[in-house]
Amino acid sequence: MLVVMKAQATEEEIQAVCDHIAQLGYRAHPMPGAQRTAIGITGNQGEADRGNLEEMSGVAEVIRVSKPYKLASRDVKEEDTIVRFPGTDAAIGGRKLAMIAGPCSIESPEQAFAIAEQVALCGAQFFRGGAYKPRTSPYAFQGLGVEALKIMAEIREKFGLRIVTEAIDNETLELVAEWADVIQIGARNMQNFSLLKHAGRLRKPVLLKRGLSATLDEFLMAAEYIMSEGNYDVILCERGVRTFADHTRNTLDLSIVPAVQRLSHLPILVDPSHGTGKRDKVLPMARAAVAVGADGILVEVHHQPEKALSDGPQSIYPSQFAEMMTEIGQIAPIVHRELPRGIQTGIATEEHVAKAR
Repeated sequence: MLVVMKAQATEEEIQAVCDHIAQLGYRAHPMPGAQRTAIGITGNQGEADRGNLEEMSGVAEVIRVSKPYKLASRDVKEEDTIVRFPGTDAAIGGRKLAMIAGPCSIESPEQAFAIAEQVALCGAQFFRGGAYKPRTSPYAFQGLGVEALKIMAEIREKFGLRIVTEAIDNETLELVAEWADVIQIGARNMQNFSLLKHAGRLRKPVLLKRGLSATLDEFLMAAEYIMSEGNYDVILCERGVRTFADHTRNTLDLSIVPAVQRLSHLPILVDPSHGTGKRDKVLPMARAAVAVGADGILVEVHHQPEKALSDGPQSIYPSQFAEMMTEIGQIAPIVHRELPRGIQTGIATEEHVAKAR
C-alpha cells in the first residue's frame, strides 16, 4: 500500500501517519518528493489493512502498489532520486553525470595516488578502487584490505574525491561503511540477501551491480531488499550479463537503462569496463551509455594496465579517460545532461590530456 499525503501536509501529520502504520503492525517508509510526501507500507503478507488511514489529517489518498518492488517503484516516488553527499557538490542522479573512475584494485599508495590525481584533473568526482576483491581463482590477488581503505581515505582528503569500494561479505561491509562514501555490492552478491539487508541498515549509499544473469525484476527486487531496511540511497549499475557472445567478456545491456528509468526512480550507472572486458570497447560503450540516458559512468582507469594485478585488459589509460570526458561532454547536452566540476562544457583541454598521459 501507499499513502499519498497532501502537498500542504505538515511534518507532524506525516509522523502521525507513520506512527499509525506502525500500530497496525506494518513498517512505514516516508519518501519525500518535490510536491508531496508518499509513505510506503511494507511488512504485510497480503493487502495491508487500510484501517482509518484515509480519514487521517493530511492524507490525500491510499492506493495499492501492484509491483513486487514497492519502494523502488515510481508508484511510490515519481521524482528521480538524487543521492547527495553532504558538504560536497558531488551527487549521483539529476542533471549532472556522475563520473566514477579508478583502478580495479588498490595495489600501492603510489599507484592509487597517481591514478587519482589524473582522474580528478579530468573532472571525476568519485574514485573507485577495490580493497577486497572477489576473484574467480582463490590464488588471484584478493586486495589489500584495510590498508587499501586507508589509502583511499587519504585520496579523499587530498583530492576531494568521494570513495566507492566493494564489500564482499558481512564482515567487510562494516569496514567499508566506516571508510568509504559509497558501498559497492558486486554482481556476484546481487542476491546475497543477508548482505543486502545488512547494507540497508547501515544508512550509507549503496551501489548495486546487476547480477551476471539477473532479469530487470530481480535487479529491482535486490534493490528493494536494501530499501526495505530503511536505506533509500540506492544506485543501480548495469555491468553486463553473461551470454553466448565471445567477442566481449560480458554483453553490456544498455536497453536496461530506459527500462529501469520507466519503472524506478533510482539512478542507474553503466560500467563499460566489466561490460565489455576489453579496453578498445570501453570508450564507445561509455558514449552509448550517456546517449541512452545513464546517470553516470563507472570505469576502470590504470596508468600501467599491463602491470595491473587485476583487470588490466579492460582498464583504460588516463589519456583515454580524458578523451572519454571530452566525448561524453559533447553528447551530454543532447540528452539534457552535463559534466560535473571544471569541464562543464565537456571539452578537455590539450593540457588536461597531456598531463594525463
